[in-house]
Amino acid sequence: MEAIRYHSVRLDKDRCRGCTNCLTQCPTEAIRVRGGRAHILDTLCIDCGECIRICDYHAKVAETDSLEDIRKFKYSIALPAPSLYGQFRNLRNPVYVLEALRAIGFDDVFEVARGADVVTRAIRERMRDTSLPRPMISSACPAVVRLIQVRFPDLLDHVVDVRQPMEVAASIARAEFCKAHGCRPEEVGCFFITPCPAKMTAIRSPLGQAKSELNGAISMTDIYGLILPHMDAMMKNPDFRPSTRYGVGWAMSNGEANAVCPQSSLSVDGITNVIGVLEELENDKLQDLEFLEGNACIGGCVGGCLTFENNYVAKAAIRKMVTAMPDVHPDQDVPVNMLTKYPMKNDVPFRPNDAMKLDDNLLVAMQMMNRMNEIMERLPGYDCGSCGSPTCKTFAEDIVRGHCNEMDCIHVMRDKLKVMAQEMVALAQTRRE
Repeated sequence: MEAIRYHSVRLDKDRCRGCTNCLTQCPTEAIRVRGGRAHILDTLCIDCGECIRICDYHAKVAETDSLEDIRKFKYSIALPAPSLYGQFRNLRNPVYVLEALRAIGFDDVFEVARGADVVTRAIRERMRDTSLPRPMISSACPAVVRLIQVRFPDLLDHVVDVRQPMEVAASIARAEFCKAHGCRPEEVGCFFITPCPAKMTAIRSPLGQAKSELNGAISMTDIYGLILPHMDAMMKNPDFRPSTRYGVGWAMSNGEANAVCPQSSLSVDGITNVIGVLEELENDKLQDLEFLEGNACIGGCVGGCLTFENNYVAKAAIRKMVTAMPDVHPDQDVPVNMLTKYPMKNDVPFRPNDAMKLDDNLLVAMQMMNRMNEIMERLPGYDCGSCGSPTCKTFAEDIVRGHCNEMDCIHVMRDKLKVMAQEMVALAQTRRE
């Protein structure tokens, strides 16, 4: 089992009211309500941010770095996700955002969209290998990869073994900066401007890598207000080399698929929709696909819970911007030597998260499963969440694991009290006689 030592998504206990909104919406059933407060199970949480979106009390928060953290390094580089461009309506050129990032204290800026261009070409090269399982599944969304680890471990060999664009961008940015300024790599801090908590978690607990190339992540909502006053900054970097329209397009659902494999691909956004498609794939119903792009957020990264703008408005803004950019594909823009000059492939395999396993001992696990089935027969099957578990099945599992008991189900308790009341009436009648 792959241990996750860090989670960006946290619970603010002072704000939690113990409602069941998050309980029923969590895609990996990682939330329980006990003692009037929600609890997030570290082993099952994938940091998708769904609980942050739907919590009316704002009791779920994402922990990210602050701008002050860049001061820990002699030099700092901002790596903005392309979804940042969508936060500004009628943005004509990404350079305004990049120069605004310099204005608030970063020594250099490197587009993650350029990393996406390089990753696009790297994936297309990997797809030449016909021995790899099809469809190949994008590894760009950490929440989707962790979802596969938890719920669909048999599909892990389908996940492409090319690093995420933010990791590739960090490798290139640090190397180019050190070469230009004659400094040591450890003196340079690379900070991703993130639209979601899953990226923050992927930096602290990397996927496919022993160590992340990034030093931290700053929330897009935190950055937005800081750079907004500087958006009219004049371009100071005449050597700025922009990414392609395809790299910027990665910010939207279908952006990666359109760049990597437009002829035989499928793009799915929204974690519930992704689950549905992965179930289809697990049942061998998508054999004609070459590539699958999955985004946990509606609309893609522009829909991340740490963005400022409405995801549909942001998507429209990026679409307008990329339409005006030259139609140059990464195959033409990215030199082939880039694929060997910088680390492109994972150095650690994706491993299943066996947190859902009942016990390492098969016999014990079977006994626990039998007990679960017995408990399930006594439960009403309403999946109401009033017991503090998301479904009757998870409630039965929680009982078997020793976390609660059957009387925590209000329906079981009601029936038990009804029987007790009838027995007391019968006893009272017997005494009168």
